[in-house]
Amino acid sequence: MLQRIRLAFQLMQNMGLRYTCYRVWHEISSRTGLRSIWFPIHVPVSEHISLEQWRQEAKPFIFDKGESVSVTKQPDSQVADRATAILEGRFLFFSGIEFTLGPDYDWVTNPESGYRYPADIHWTKIRDYASDTGDIKYVWEKSRFSFVYTLIRDQHHNGRLHDAFIFEQILDWIDKNPVNCGPNWRCSQEISLRVLNWIFVLYYYRTSTELTAQRWQKILDSVYRQMHHVYGNINFSRIAVRNNHALTESLTLYIVGALFPHFGDSSKWQKKGKAWFEQEVLYQIYPDGSFLQFSMNYHRVVVQLISWALAISALHKDDFQEQVLQRFYRSLDFLYQCQDSITGWLPNYGSNDGALFFPLSSAAYRDFRPQLNGLHRILTGKDLYEGAGYWQEDAAWLCQSGVHFNMDVLSMQTGASSFPDGGYYLLRQDTTLTFLRCGSHKDRPLQADNLHLDIWVNGKNIMRDGGSYKYNADPEIVRYFMGTQSHNTVMLGDHDQMLKGGRFIWYYWTQSMAAGWEVTEDEYVFTGTIRAFQHIGKDLKHRRVVRISKRNLRWHITDEVLGDTRTLKMRQLWHPNEVDTGMRIDLSPISKDVIRVDAEGYYAEGYGTRTTCSDVA
Repeated sequence: MLQRIRLAFQLMQNMGLRYTCYRVWHEISSRTGLRSIWFPIHVPVSEHISLEQWRQEAKPFIFDKGESVSVTKQPDSQVADRATAILEGRFLFFSGIEFTLGPDYDWVTNPESGYRYPADIHWTKIRDYASDTGDIKYVWEKSRFSFVYTLIRDQHHNGRLHDAFIFEQILDWIDKNPVNCGPNWRCSQEISLRVLNWIFVLYYYRTSTELTAQRWQKILDSVYRQMHHVYGNINFSRIAVRNNHALTESLTLYIVGALFPHFGDSSKWQKKGKAWFEQEVLYQIYPDGSFLQFSMNYHRVVVQLISWALAISALHKDDFQEQVLQRFYRSLDFLYQCQDSITGWLPNYGSNDGALFFPLSSAAYRDFRPQLNGLHRILTGKDLYEGAGYWQEDAAWLCQSGVHFNMDVLSMQTGASSFPDGGYYLLRQDTTLTFLRCGSHKDRPLQADNLHLDIWVNGKNIMRDGGSYKYNADPEIVRYFMGTQSHNTVMLGDHDQMLKGGRFIWYYWTQSMAAGWEVTEDEYVFTGTIRAFQHIGKDLKHRRVVRISKRNLRWHITDEVLGDTRTLKMRQLWHPNEVDTGMRIDLSPISKDVIRVDAEGYYAEGYGTRTTCSDVA
C-alpha cells in the first residue's frame, strides 16, 4: 500500500495537478454516463450549404479542384500497383503490413485478432486494448482514409478514375459507424485525420459527377458531427495526452472552421483551433527545434501538420505569430540535421507507429525527404535537396499557390552539434553520423532510452535502435521495446532506467546532469551523465564517454554507473545491424561489475512487425 501511495505521488509530481485532476474527472464523466449524454447517439440530420453553392463559393484550399492541380504528371507503376491492391480490398497498414479486408469490410473488425467491435454502443464503452480484442489501432488504420492519396495520385499520374470508389468508401463508413458509436469514434485524433483526408477528397473531386447533392449533404453532416465531437473532447488531448494528438485536433478545428464557415460553430472552431494550435506548438516544439515526444516519426507527423497549417493560413491571409513561425523553422532544421544524407532516413528513435498521415509520394516510409522538402519549400521557396527526385512531389502538391515565407535555406552542418533543450548530440563526418541522446524530461517519456547511441556509416545504420513494435501487446514484449533493453545504452541487472507503470507511464524519470562535446586534435569526445535507476537507489548516475576518431572508423564507448548499485551488474547493451558492415565490437569490461551476455533480441522497423536479431549485452 505504501508503495502504491508513493507511485501515485510520483505520477502527480511528474504529470502535474492539472493532469491528475482532469484524468479523475474524465474517468468519472465517462463511467457515470455523463459523456453519453453530452455526446448522444441519436442526433437529427442537419441541412447545410448546397453543393452548387459550395462549388461556386468554396473557400481557398491548397488547390482549387483536381483539374487545376499543377503537379507534373509522370506514369508511376508503383502507385498503380498499390491502387489496384486497394480496389481489390488489400490495404497497407502502418506503412508496411498488407491486410486483405475484401470489398465488404465492416470498418470495426480487427484484421489481426479477428475481434469485431460493437458498432452500436457508445464510444465510451469501447476498450482500447484487451487480450481478446487485440490492438485497436488495427481498426483505426483504414478509417483514417490515408489510402485516398494513393488513389488520387494514381488518377493524377496514370489517368485511372477513382472518384466513384472513394465516395462509396466514405458513404459506407458513415452508414456503418453511427454518430458517437463504436471504436472509430473513440479517438479524436483519428476523427480529425479522417476529416482532413475527406476534405482533400472533396476539393480534388469538386466537379465530379459522383459527388451528388445527396452525397454532399450526407458527407458534410458527418464532418460537422465529427468536429463537434472533437471540439467537445479537446481537453483530453490538450491536458491528458498533450502531444501530436492535440496538434492534430486543434489544427483540424481551425481548418474546418476556415473552409466551411457556414457551420454554426465554424467561427468558434477557427478562432480557438488556431489559438490552441499556436499554444501547443510553442509548448511542444522546444526552442532548439526538438519535440516533446522524443520520437523521429512523430516529429515528422508534426512537420506534415505544420505544412497543412501554413498552406491553408497563407491562402486565407491569417498569419501565425512570428515566434510560432520560428518554431516551425527550427523544427524542420532539427530533423534535417538528424538525417542520414545518403538514404534520407533518420534513426528509428522513439515511438514509431508507422504513421504517415498524408502520403503524397512513392518514397519509402523511412525516407523523410518528401515531407521535409515540402515544408522547406513552403518556408523558403526552395528545395532542400539537390537534383530532381520523388522527394519533390509533396512540395508540388502543397505549394501550388506559390506562397512562401522567405526564410533562409537550410544547410547540413558538419562536425559536432548540440540540441540541449531536447538533449540531442550529433556528429557528422564525411559519410558518418553519430546520434546521441542525453536529455532531461519535463514532459512524459515513452521509452527508457536515455544515453542511446546510433551510428550510421555510408548510409547503413550499423548500430541501431530496436524500434517500438506495438503499444498494445504482451507486457513483456512491450517492456522490451519501450524499456531500456532495445536501446544502445545500459541496464542494471534486469532493471530499466526508470520504473515501468501502466501502458504509457514511467516513474522516476531520467534527467540529464551534464552533456557536451570536446574537440581534440585526434578525436571528438562526448561526455554525458544522467540521473537514472532512482527506483533502485537515489544517488545512482550513468556516465557515458564516447570517443570518436577523426582519422578512422572507430568509436570507443565507456560507461559507468556511479553510486551504490546493490551488487547489481551493469549491462552494456548493443543492437548491431546484422547486414554485413564489416563492423567489429570489442567489449572490455572495466570492472567485475560489468557482464557480457549474448542474447536473442528483436528489431522492429515499423509498427506490428518484428524480427529476431542478436543483442550484445
